[in-house]
Amino acid sequence: MKSTIQTVPMPFNFATIGLNHGHIYGQTEAMLNAGCTLTRFAAEEDDLAARYAEAFPQATRCTEAEIMADESIRLIVAAPIPCTRAALAIRAMEAGKDVMVDKPGCLSLDELAAIKESQQATGRIWSVLYSEHYRQKATTRALQLVREGAIGKVIHMTGFGPHRIGDYGNRYPWFWDPAQNGSILTDIAAHQFEQFLAFTGAASARVLQASEANHAHPQYPGFTDYGHAVVEADTGALGFLRVDWFTPAGSPVWGDGRCFLTGTTGTIELRKYMDIEGRPGADHLFLTDAQGTRHIDCSDTQLPYGAALRDDVLNRSETAMPQAHCFHATELALQAAALASS
Repeated sequence: MKSTIQTVPMPFNFATIGLNHGHIYGQTEAMLNAGCTLTRFAAEEDDLAARYAEAFPQATRCTEAEIMADESIRLIVAAPIPCTRAALAIRAMEAGKDVMVDKPGCLSLDELAAIKESQQATGRIWSVLYSEHYRQKATTRALQLVREGAIGKVIHMTGFGPHRIGDYGNRYPWFWDPAQNGSILTDIAAHQFEQFLAFTGAASARVLQASEANHAHPQYPGFTDYGHAVVEADTGALGFLRVDWFTPAGSPVWGDGRCFLTGTTGTIELRKYMDIEGRPGADHLFLTDAQGTRHIDCSDTQLPYGAALRDDVLNRSETAMPQAHCFHATELALQAAALASS
C-alpha cells in the first residue's frame, strides 16, 4: 500500500559573504522563507555589517575562513563587489559549499569558464539569483501562464530594465568602475537575458547585435548608462532587451520594469513595479487572448525559488534553475557586452 506519510524537507544552515549590493537582503530572505537557518556572515565593511546584523541578528559576524571551515553550512549566499564573485564562488565550491550569488555572477568569459570547471569538478550548485525573475511575482506568474500555453508559442520578447542611479554620494567608487562592476549589459541586462531563455523555453541563444553608451556621466568615462541587445533563441524566437540608468526623478519606483511577450495565440504585458495610470502597487500582468483582455493581480503569487534551491541542495537536483540555464544566461550577457565594445 502507498504510504500517506508526508515528508518535510530538512532545513540546513547557510551563511552570507559579501554585502556590497542590497540584493543580499532578498537573497537571504529567500532562504529564510524556505526554512533554512542563517548562522554566520562575513563582510569587510563595518557599516554594511552593522546594517545586516540589525536586520538579521541571529547571524554571527565572522571571517570567510571560519564560514568555509564550518561543515554545518551547506550554502553560501553572496553579493560582494562583482569583480570578486567568481573567485569567491570557486573557493566556496572547493570547500564543499553550494553557492547562490547576486548578478552579475562574474565579469568575463574567462571567469565563467573557471566557474564552470570548478562546478563540474566539485558537483556543487552555482546559482545566480536573477531577482527580476525569481524575486518578482508578475514574472513568475507570467512564466506559469506561458508554460500552460496561455499565449501559444512565444515568438518575441521585449524587455525593459530601467534603473535609478539616485544620489551619487550613495554609490561606492566600485559602482562606476567597469573593471570592478562590469558594464550595463553584464550587470542589469543579465536579468533580461535570463528571462528571454525562460519565456522562450530556449536551450541556447545567440546575440545578434548589442550596443552600450555613456550618455550623461562624462565624469565616469568607463561607465555605461545605456545598453540594448537583439537576441535569437534556438526556438526561432527573437528578443529586444533594453536597460538604462535613466529612471526619472518623479517615478515612484526605482524602475518601471516592463516585459512584452508575443505568442502565436496571445500576448502578455508585465508592469512589474507600478501601473503608471491607476492601479496601486506592483505585480501587474495584462493578458490578451482569443477571449479578450484582462488584468491579473499577481500579488498573491508564490515565489518558488528559495524552497526549490533548498530542495536542490538536499537532493542534488536542479529544480530552482537548471545549471546549464544559469550558465547560459550569464554567458549571453558577457557576449553582448563583448560585442558592444568590439
